[in-house]
Amino acid sequence: MITKSDYKLAIQIEAQEDLYFFSRYMFKERRKYKWLHNWHHRVVCDALMKVFRGETKRLIINIPPRYSKTELAVINFMAWCFGKVPDSEFIHISYSATLAANNAFQTRNLVQETAFKNVFPDFVLRDDSKAKDDWRTKAGGVCYAQGTGGTITGFGAGKFRDSFGGAIIIDDPHKASEATSSTIRKNVIEWFQNTLESRTNSPETPIIVIMQRLHEEDLAGWLLDGGNGEEWEHICLSAIQPDGTALWPEKHTIERLRIMEETSPYVFSGQYLQRPSPPAGGFFKPDKIEIVDALPTDIVKECRAWDLAATENEGDYTAGPKLAKAPDNTIYITDMVRGRWGPDGVENTITQTAQMDGKGVYIRLPQDPGQAGKSQAKNFVARLSGFKVKAEPVSGDKITRAQPFAAQVNVGNVKMLRGEWNKALIEELRNFPNAKHDDQVDGCSDAFNDLNESRQAKKPATAGSRTF
Repeated sequence: MITKSDYKLAIQIEAQEDLYFFSRYMFKERRKYKWLHNWHHRVVCDALMKVFRGETKRLIINIPPRYSKTELAVINFMAWCFGKVPDSEFIHISYSATLAANNAFQTRNLVQETAFKNVFPDFVLRDDSKAKDDWRTKAGGVCYAQGTGGTITGFGAGKFRDSFGGAIIIDDPHKASEATSSTIRKNVIEWFQNTLESRTNSPETPIIVIMQRLHEEDLAGWLLDGGNGEEWEHICLSAIQPDGTALWPEKHTIERLRIMEETSPYVFSGQYLQRPSPPAGGFFKPDKIEIVDALPTDIVKECRAWDLAATENEGDYTAGPKLAKAPDNTIYITDMVRGRWGPDGVENTITQTAQMDGKGVYIRLPQDPGQAGKSQAKNFVARLSGFKVKAEPVSGDKITRAQPFAAQVNVGNVKMLRGEWNKALIEELRNFPNAKHDDQVDGCSDAFNDLNESRQAKKPATAGSRTF
């Protein structure tokens, strides 16, 4: 027979080991009714427990507003960690110092609850911990809260050891109403680089960013694009799932979500779908693109077009998409080569790619205006002797050049071969023409136009024929 003490012990053990169970237990004990939990809460908790175990050092969770992100990733996670490791040192950041302080205050209140003490009886708060934004444990733990852009002098997160010793937790670093300001966004990112990143007491100290997406160039977007040079574990939770169902039906039904999407598509796309799209997005409808696992055997023509970046390591990428045309005029995007290289790197990449593609693939290169552009084009064609290469000035603006390609995408006549590069291209298509990068779209547009133009009037340049 299970006694009351056995039951309490079972709860204690489970709550100590499982953040998700701990969160459900504390919610019920504090509020006296059951938490309306959903499967995504388990996903968030599992990701956070990987951080605690040292399996993840950098974590980004994108999640809609009011979907329990702060309660789980800030309040409950910090409290749970303090219970397990009382000397943990946390720095908690939000766009507002007041909001961050309130989250820290709620964490302090939670660790003083009777239910918490039932789970972690050895945890003791320091007697002089009265401030909302800066309180300590008797074991030497710290919880310090600050707003984005604030001063953190004298504080650090984590311990210099292999096991968990705290973390930096950033919850909504941008204020939604300020996300459209390029200056404010850049200030947040610069503060992250120049101030916050240096507040780790150890290289092992984890950093967690949990936020709704507000702009392509918000902190999450910058980090995921390689901004600080680190790889980030990314959990992306869209309010509307890929299969068209609602992420949390008890919170928002799919019918309600569709109404919200129609009412404010730009806000909804970022905050709820986690794919921020510029206000003028919608030029392409990438959802019409079918992802395929194989190409037909009767491809009639292939072309790889290159869009060259002006400089190395900043601005646009250099991109070279390869497109193929089937007898029924269906277009297949079959490959994408993309990177940031210097002039030598670009030349070598284009040459090596041509050799791998084979001489049956047409190559299209842009020719910049002026004598320097002509010289560069001449050099490329010389290096690609024997290939079907054409280098000529690009005519028309990017939108005009993209229109024929967009028309075929939007009627479902373009398919894409499955690959790791799919996601980045789809997002760029979705956000065109106001996305941060457009190199892949530009290359696709040029390759598409090349596949569909008549080559009767002008033959492609080969070893004995160069066109400038």
